[in-house]
Amino acid sequence: MSNLPLADAPTSRLPRQRWQIAPAQPEERVALAAATDLPPLLAQVLLNRGLVSPEPAIDFLVPDRVALPSPLTEFPDLALSLDLLKTAIAQQQLIAICGDYDADGMTSTALLLRAFREFKAQVHFDIPSRMAEGYGLNERMVQDFRTMGVQIILTVDNGITAHSPIALARELGLTVIVTDHHDLPPQLPNANAILNPKLLPKTSPYHGLAGVGVAYILALELAKKLRKKSKLEAPLLELFTLGTIADLAPLTGVNRCWVHKGLQLLPHSQLVGIQALIAQSGVKGQDNGNCQPKNNVSNNLNGKNPQNQKSLKPEDIGFRLGPRINAVGRIGDPPIVIELLTTDDPEIAAARAAACEAINQQRQDLCAQYEAEAIAWVETQDLDRLYAQERVLVVVQPGWHHGVIGIVASRLVERYGVPVFIGTYEGEDHDVIRGSARSIPEFHVFEALEFCKDLTEKHGGHQAAGGFSLKASHLEAFRQRLQTFACQCLQPEHLKPLIAIDAQADFADLSADLVTQIERLHPCGIANPEPIFWTPNVQVVEQRLVGQTQSHLQVTLAQPIPAGIAARIATTAPGMPLPVPVPLKAIAWRWRDYFPLPPQVDVAYRVSLNTWNQQTSVQLELVGVRLPQDGAAISHWERCANATVTPNAAVAPNLTVTPDLTATPDPGIASTAPVDFYYRDRRYSCRLREQASGLELRIRNPQGHVLSITKGQKIGYLATGKHDRQEIDVSQPFFFQLIKAAMQALEITQRP
Repeated sequence: MSNLPLADAPTSRLPRQRWQIAPAQPEERVALAAATDLPPLLAQVLLNRGLVSPEPAIDFLVPDRVALPSPLTEFPDLALSLDLLKTAIAQQQLIAICGDYDADGMTSTALLLRAFREFKAQVHFDIPSRMAEGYGLNERMVQDFRTMGVQIILTVDNGITAHSPIALARELGLTVIVTDHHDLPPQLPNANAILNPKLLPKTSPYHGLAGVGVAYILALELAKKLRKKSKLEAPLLELFTLGTIADLAPLTGVNRCWVHKGLQLLPHSQLVGIQALIAQSGVKGQDNGNCQPKNNVSNNLNGKNPQNQKSLKPEDIGFRLGPRINAVGRIGDPPIVIELLTTDDPEIAAARAAACEAINQQRQDLCAQYEAEAIAWVETQDLDRLYAQERVLVVVQPGWHHGVIGIVASRLVERYGVPVFIGTYEGEDHDVIRGSARSIPEFHVFEALEFCKDLTEKHGGHQAAGGFSLKASHLEAFRQRLQTFACQCLQPEHLKPLIAIDAQADFADLSADLVTQIERLHPCGIANPEPIFWTPNVQVVEQRLVGQTQSHLQVTLAQPIPAGIAARIATTAPGMPLPVPVPLKAIAWRWRDYFPLPPQVDVAYRVSLNTWNQQTSVQLELVGVRLPQDGAAISHWERCANATVTPNAAVAPNLTVTPDLTATPDPGIASTAPVDFYYRDRRYSCRLREQASGLELRIRNPQGHVLSITKGQKIGYLATGKHDRQEIDVSQPFFFQLIKAAMQALEITQRP
């Protein structure tokens, strides 16, 4: 394990990044914070997500209250599909499900198999060979289905571009229902019915469904028609949640509503296969709610309401469960996953989960090898030319397993910030290239492949990702065509990995309470990312490489008090001890190349809680770093200097306001009207009242807990109920700063 003290740290290159910091909206975020009872920092996150008024913001925070339109009114061919399937089930016609070999396609297939078996349907499934046949319904499958006596072909997560196989099926007298979610081709296939959310307006809450979402709707609506919904809803919702997150579908609209429920079901799954997968991966349900003790007095005033409900998080699926399923589709045999997700036998489930684990380990080893080889090749290229003229990276190497190169493409996008098309040679004479593509926001993969369609044998995908095959002899023309397309839509400034930042925060803002409040924004994922904050001028106190391969960077960070600010505090409050910067631990995954960091940086990060040896602390996950920029926004220490208390208040607060305020509330008044204010990003109200014992300050939180302090007294009282009143030493830092903030709010309202 490498460990480097800061003073002698050599300079390292920093990540190539572009920071996109959302504009601050201080007035709007305070208003939205009041309506949602969120800290203003998180209200800013909602504003960044386009939630600018209370009603949609509250719907977002409480997905269960959203009224969704009936799918029958949204999908034009849904009623026809239900009638065709109901008739087939009643007549015991053989239904064939054509699935796909990724997590979305396999969970879709398992979901419909479970449903149809519950409906007592005659059902069969097939998934094409990734290596031998590639993606989607093909003519071999259609011929096999016909030989078996299949009468209805039902595609899941594929079919929208399968013109020839569907035309053949119709010629042979088979009924075809396409359920898919991929981008639409210029001409739709001649299927009997097509269910694809891309056919719906973008304003529809169903527009962002993955393939498993379409399968889920079809199964539930068919269950309603057959009066068998109640028994199926929970297990099918689990499969929907697993596939939706693993496929990186946007967590908005119905996806957010249903995933929110499904994540709570998964820790107690009704499916033995999911139970076995969770056990194999080591995922544990998380406690939602406050992580601090119930009897903490400061928490009572902060209005915390601990909950004990267990839930999974999207990252548990995205980084633990999903990869184990996807690995089988990439380099294994998809029926392993189908049996895992459809069996009711715990022993079979355990065996299939163990197989998923072993295959995933093999997948990880291949990814590490291919990534290293790809980077070595890219580093031999003219990178200046890449960014200035080519603007897209095409990497083709022999001997790679096609099933894992898409993951390598994603890692190259993260590293180099350009669209990546990656492929490997196949065929007896290596005369065919099969590949995958991953992209940046400004580059549309499917449109790029359409631009090259006369050069490809087959292609498909959507904005962010896609797949393709072409003759090896067309490689150079393909590369040139992609470069032409890239130069039409990309500028050089686009070619750096984008870090989209929600708001500036100070380390003093980063509390366990803030992390608990972030939970209200969950589930986070595509289209609703985990909030990212940034802090300027941070000191790197310590840094070291960690992990089995020493590939991760662990750092200790502190937000120092600038010398000028320290001088101002010393001038306005002689003898008052300076605040001590609290260091925070941070982890930066796969940042070995950027070790060591400079001693002073701006950092961008996600914030979470880390529990070690029964001690819970705030931890940062670094996603961005840059050298300090001029003109950084006002810092926590600047605010402290602007609101320094008088020397006697440093001993015991006596309701004296800060010296840089120009007026104080009139002590002769009987009372003041309540005034709202924020402290540590939480909303409070306060007022002054004339009592027999003297002038009294009362501070109330939204839960009705009241702190009362009489002028000149060190002891106050905290009332959390009619018969619950505790003595409080208000010279404690939390209460001292809270009282100071209240008095400042009252003083401002008294100004003429």
